[in-house]
Amino acid sequence: MTADPPRYEVRLARDAEDLRAALALRYEVFADELGVHGASVDHARRLESDSFDPLCEHLLLVDHAGPGVVGTTRIIDSACAARAGGFYCASEFDLAPLLASGRALMEMGRTCLHPGHRGGAAMYHLWHGLARIVTARGVAVLFGAASLPGVDVAALAQPLSWLHTHHLAPQALRVRARQVPPVLPPERIDRRAAMLAMPALVKAYLRLGGVVGEGVYVDPDFNTTDVCLILDLDAMTPARRAIYAQGGRA
Repeated sequence: MTADPPRYEVRLARDAEDLRAALALRYEVFADELGVHGASVDHARRLESDSFDPLCEHLLLVDHAGPGVVGTTRIIDSACAARAGGFYCASEFDLAPLLASGRALMEMGRTCLHPGHRGGAAMYHLWHGLARIVTARGVAVLFGAASLPGVDVAALAQPLSWLHTHHLAPQALRVRARQVPPVLPPERIDRRAAMLAMPALVKAYLRLGGVVGEGVYVDPDFNTTDVCLILDLDAMTPARRAIYAQGGRA
């Protein structure tokens, strides 16, 4: 009996057609679904893109049983950052501690999934595909901006206070944003409320031992409040590393 081929394939974009598929998915998720506006949104061509996209790599999640590209994340390693004049996150955070570390860095961002592929195996496939690339290239620190919905920092006091009280990066990796909102005292932080307001991607980082930089960046175009998530791969425990490196099929 022949086994069914895997439904999902994770691979880097190979050509202009692949890149366009990633940018079209980003438009569908960010513009159509979340109402993102600004210079990165091209309504006429239904693409969401910026100056980094032609210079960096795009990891794709391809559904062979459905519409094609259903997930993507953008990868900027040190070589790409050199071509682009820096990391994307440098426009939101002071990355000096990371840049001064001398360690191999990789930034991920613009991660999104087609709405029909959320809550299941798709994100795990995309995540493990990224893990394989990171391991193969000897990346030591993975980082990126992670978005909480909305630009009202006070309304996000619970999740932001939880992150900055329990998951603040060590000084050696502690990037800093322009805005550092006040943190609630420990007795006023409600863990349940904080977790309910925490995006799934942030929770995934935290489970692996991820930490956050200090402060937030409020992005009115995306209607988000961003934190800088940092994952020190060298500091991961064996148990967390096993979760991170584990592959899967669907």
